[in-house]
Amino acid sequence: METSHVSALQLKHAGLERQIQDELNRPLPDLAMIQQLKRRKLRIKEELAHI
Repeated sequence: METSHVSALQLKHAGLERQIQDELNRPLPDLAMIQQLKRRKLRIKEELAHI
């Protein structure tokens, strides 16, 4: 697997983590959005684990 693909996945993973933290820091976090972001982050993590 290309390292650029791994880097892209890692950047996406970090971006999702940042979005989750931003949402959690809001006065009224959107829990449904947080769940969706966490699922996307998990899929990226699983993909990275298979590389």
